[in-house]
Amino acid sequence: MLKEFKDFIMTGNVIDFAVAVIMAGALGAVINGFVSKIAMPLIGLVTGGKSFSDQFWTPGDEVFATVAAAKEAGIAAVEYGAWIDTIISLLVVGFVMFLLVKAYNKTKKPVAAAAPSGPSDNQLLMEIRDALKK
Repeated sequence: MLKEFKDFIMTGNVIDFAVAVIMAGALGAVINGFVSKIAMPLIGLVTGGKSFSDQFWTPGDEVFATVAAAKEAGIAAVEYGAWIDTIISLLVVGFVMFLLVKAYNKTKKPVAAAAPSGPSDNQLLMEIRDALKK
């Protein structure tokens, strides 16, 4: 059983998968940094200088300055701004992954078309039969 596990782990597909997971984690961190540090502040400029990550809604009439203040008071806060940040991150990650897959597919060698096969055995036998009849 240990040998089977070693064989499984050492196959190329598992190693490739492990590398892909590590790269995806690093790529996700880079993209989240890009979205939160660069993209969202630029979007905030367009929307009147407000940061989406600070946007929230609390039920009731009481107004809180920050999400932390609402949570400290024991009030549930719907952090829709953070959710918008997450959606934008998802879209950027999806687009970057699309570009990576597209570039990878360009590096793959095109699959050669199958060589046309000759006549089948039945066709050859029928030709020989027809030639003998003549």
